[in-house]
Amino acid sequence: MSAGPAIRRLAQVSVNIHDLERATTFYRDRLGLKFLFAAGSMAFFDLAGVRLMLSPPERLEHDHPGSVLYLDVPDIQASYGALAARGVEFEREPHLIARLASADLWMAFFRDSEGNLLALSCELPRPA
Repeated sequence: MSAGPAIRRLAQVSVNIHDLERATTFYRDRLGLKFLFAAGSMAFFDLAGVRLMLSPPERLEHDHPGSVLYLDVPDIQASYGALAARGVEFEREPHLIARLASADLWMAFFRDSEGNLLALSCELPRPA
């Protein structure tokens, strides 16, 4: 078996959009992501070293909501409250997804300005 390429990390995620200004405002101003640059009909943000690219679909068969982005936060209740105050509309309040070995996994789902599903994700350690 050949060694193949050494894939080290996720470098970039692309999210379909239809309105660049509206989507940029949502990700920059409502979610508070670090805006990197715009190029043509695309905008780029930094998520701790992973680039998020917002762009219109290049072909009709690619014109659909993208994959779910799970955004890790240290305090899901505080993040939920802060984003809701900025106008982010959640599908429901943060809720328990699973009890892991040493933590509880909580999530809260919402949609961006283009209809793409996103989620806050938080692993809350359980007291020993």
